[in-house]
Amino acid sequence: MKKYSKEFGKKEKVLNYACQTYQLSRPNKVGTVMALIRKCQPKTIEEWEEWYFENAYTDGKNTFKISKESLNELGVRLHEKITEVVIPEWQEAFRSLTLQDCIDYIYNLTINRTFDGFIREKSVVNDGLAKHYPSIKFEESPPELDHAGDVDYLGYVGEKAIGIQIKPVTAKSNFGNYSISERMKASFQEFEDIYGGKVFIIFSLDGEIANKEVLKDIDSEVGRLKNR
Repeated sequence: MKKYSKEFGKKEKVLNYACQTYQLSRPNKVGTVMALIRKCQPKTIEEWEEWYFENAYTDGKNTFKISKESLNELGVRLHEKITEVVIPEWQEAFRSLTLQDCIDYIYNLTINRTFDGFIREKSVVNDGLAKHYPSIKFEESPPELDHAGDVDYLGYVGEKAIGIQIKPVTAKSNFGNYSISERMKASFQEFEDIYGGKVFIIFSLDGEIANKEVLKDIDSEVGRLKNR
């Protein structure tokens, strides 16, 4: 199968890192591209390109029509972030990096962070969700589940289930601006197709549910599943 994607070689990692870090490819910048291309159903890349610029709008509060110029502006911003922020930060990190840093990092990632994440998830589910929804049976996502990387827990409502993804945040985090990737959107939709329920993202702050407003959405979804 012919591929149309351009290869950036060794530059790919830094481009990808900066693009994700500064959220330059989010739906509020480039639109919901996977949903758009599925609506278009193009047979050629030329057909897709033309349709995209005729129909694509950003997804968010300040919606505007996407153009070649707006994509170029994102490219300029990406270059500015890489040259003015990313490269200086990485250069400083490279200069100060030691062998002990690498040893400590691997150990910390494997032992400490895994344990922190495990305890955080348990606290959110057992001390939060399970008490708020006593009729729902919460289970850890099985490793063989196709969406195990995106869904941490399943909450069974009868024969149906909702999905729960738990993300850590700090007290200074602005999770209100968090936007899931197109890949995750597709993964969540596949989960809903199989289990019947939606997937909800819960932000955990010290084991507590930080975005408590999500409980209203879960209430509505649980009610919908019970009445089906």
